[in-house]
Amino acid sequence: MTATTIARPGFEEAALVRAAQAGDRAAFGTLYQIYARMVHGVLLAHVAYSDAEDLVQDVFLRAMEQLNGLREPEAFGGWLCAIARRAAADSHRKRRRMEPLRRGPVSAAQWGEAFEALDAIRALPGAYSETLMLRLVEGMTGPEIAARTGLTPDSVRVNLCRGMKQLREALGRPVDQKDTER
Repeated sequence: MTATTIARPGFEEAALVRAAQAGDRAAFGTLYQIYARMVHGVLLAHVAYSDAEDLVQDVFLRAMEQLNGLREPEAFGGWLCAIARRAAADSHRKRRRMEPLRRGPVSAAQWGEAFEALDAIRALPGAYSETLMLRLVEGMTGPEIAARTGLTPDSVRVNLCRGMKQLREALGRPVDQKDTER
């Protein structure tokens, strides 16, 4: 097997970043398609769903404006996560406090449970919260989370395992035996 036949994770994305840095808008659009779910998940770990939708656009606008400052195109995913976290923090500062979630008439208990779960995930430590949002809300796999965020696959597994254990405890649900084995 030659060096050219071995696929390097993130190689295609790095090439897209370089093209976008050179002014290729289509390349940046492709990066948006690849990373938008991840950015949305990171934002959901910190802000309400309705705010996350708007902030995704803000994050990519900031990324486009600051793209030439990125020295390592291979680090694009982690760099984008950092921009998303800063955007969430900026949003919190602007609001000074989050409005309590107003639930209409309780016509669907599932909605209440979903909001309870999201609130519980947001209350977890940052690494667990972000990893769980990417997995449970955005539907990303462990390897996808690792590739997009720059975390190692082992870190993703540990974050998911520990985060799920803490989430179950917070929600008053039984902890699976496999959660306590690690």
